[in-house]
Amino acid sequence: MVLPAPAAVRPRRGRPGLRATGLVASLLLLATVLVLSIAVGASALPLHDVWQGLVQADSPAYAVVHRMRLPRTLLGLLAGTALGLAGAVMQALTRNPLADPGLLGINAGASAAVATAAALLPLTGFGGYIWFALAGAAAVTALVYTVGGGRGATPARLALAGAALNATLYSYVNAMMLLSSASLERMRFWTVGSLASADGATVLRVLPFVAAGVVIALAVARPLNALALGDDAARSLGARPAAIRVAVIVAVTLLCGAATAACGPIVFVGLLVPHLVRALTGPDLRWLLPYCAVLAPVLLLGADVLGRLLGRPGELQVGIVTAVLGGPLFLYLVVRRPVARK
Repeated sequence: MVLPAPAAVRPRRGRPGLRATGLVASLLLLATVLVLSIAVGASALPLHDVWQGLVQADSPAYAVVHRMRLPRTLLGLLAGTALGLAGAVMQALTRNPLADPGLLGINAGASAAVATAAALLPLTGFGGYIWFALAGAAAVTALVYTVGGGRGATPARLALAGAALNATLYSYVNAMMLLSSASLERMRFWTVGSLASADGATVLRVLPFVAAGVVIALAVARPLNALALGDDAARSLGARPAAIRVAVIVAVTLLCGAATAACGPIVFVGLLVPHLVRALTGPDLRWLLPYCAVLAPVLLLGADVLGRLLGRPGELQVGIVTAVLGGPLFLYLVVRRPVARK
């Protein structure tokens, strides 16, 4: 299973207008999900109350909207964008349709670093975890890419390396939680992936890391298209393969590290969304990445809303919902539309 042949990267005539229309429709869908995320909770808020809660400080819904639901929604927007873009650029770099921050062990690396910090140091919240999460994500990204063969990486080798590291690191995380009661107490909800602990401070701290990762990911879209032609052809087009690979690793580290530190490990978002989007845009990353940045938050926030509806009066954590929905949907995509065709 490999990404499309280099010739497929060339834009097709007549497609840009359709792609632009689809992107506008995707933005409207995202706006709808954002409103639902604010309106749906332990108790539903009518749209009128949602609007008043957003703009009127004396509204009865102001505290609920601004202190609870708006930060949760914004964190889901940032985390979804981060995971969707990270999955897309990883798949493009490795030419591996199974490349996903969760399946390749990158989220597990961030989790292992955070578990170690939680057990050994008196750290709490995003501000304490972020640097450890970034270090863990960077180390595992480089390790998987190296073990998988570097420039000669094959989908099978990357998948095997990622699966082995994923299993090893999550076993380590569970061991740390069992051996340290403090670590268990701090991380028992974080490890399943959740937006429930979001607050305004966390959103503001996540934003710079995700914004930097998004800028880098979008900046390498055209060079990654050139790299699909092979290193020699990319150099002839003015691209620098080594610099492109470093930039992608930096982008994935920032995006996955920030999302994992804030929300915990959330799987399948970075795997499914690029597959779904590629059917609409083709492999051209200049269109694929903006679509992923818009539709990945739709999936994550939609799963979060569904978890709140199904778990009333409590809720199902978003990481559980994405795992339950993601596995069967991914199998369906593989069976009905083999990834090699794209």
